[in-house]
Amino acid sequence: MTTAGRAVKRIVDVLASGVALVVLALPFAVVAFAIKLDSQGPVFFRQERAGRDGRPFRVWKFRTMVVGAIRQGLGVTVARDDARITHVGRFLRSFGLDELPQFVNVLAGEMSLVGPRPTFLYHVGHYDAVQRKRLLAKPGITSLAVVSGRNALSWDERIKLDVWYVEHSSFGLDLRILFATLWVVLVTRRGVYAEDGTNDLFAPPPEEEERLDRGS
Repeated sequence: MTTAGRAVKRIVDVLASGVALVVLALPFAVVAFAIKLDSQGPVFFRQERAGRDGRPFRVWKFRTMVVGAIRQGLGVTVARDDARITHVGRFLRSFGLDELPQFVNVLAGEMSLVGPRPTFLYHVGHYDAVQRKRLLAKPGITSLAVVSGRNALSWDERIKLDVWYVEHSSFGLDLRILFATLWVVLVTRRGVYAEDGTNDLFAPPPEEEERLDRGS
């Protein structure tokens, strides 16, 4: 994308995220109230992810799981029938509504409306030279990988799509992805979980790698 194209993309991001946060203020309040009624813990879930050029930032999401979920059950992996997911969280995840607070990240310039989905920081250390190209763009609320199958795709397939997007990004492509997202997330809802019901890991988290190295 040209310098002018990136400038236009940023203007669109600011305007769209600003309007979205105003329009969604009341629905956000309703969701927040439902989350608090449903389970103990904060309304929002914040976690460090890798941004453009691998720089860390804290992503905003509505909390959909019990507090401390990452230290229970499947850890960073999530399954369709995962007992750690709250009742409200299950609904939010099925329609991708838990991701909407990321408009705050877009407004702050940490994310864009469209771009590779923000990944775990430890994933970056496992990338090869080609896979690292996905870090040349800001992470997005939606992506080419999202509209192409989301978690129904393997990590290798998703990253290949992300790299293709980075190499061919344009305003027109972003518009097509945005419109396709409405269909995939709200209508077909394909790819919320992998085909076997359990989302796969790109690489074991550091704690698990240490355990495997020790042979324990």
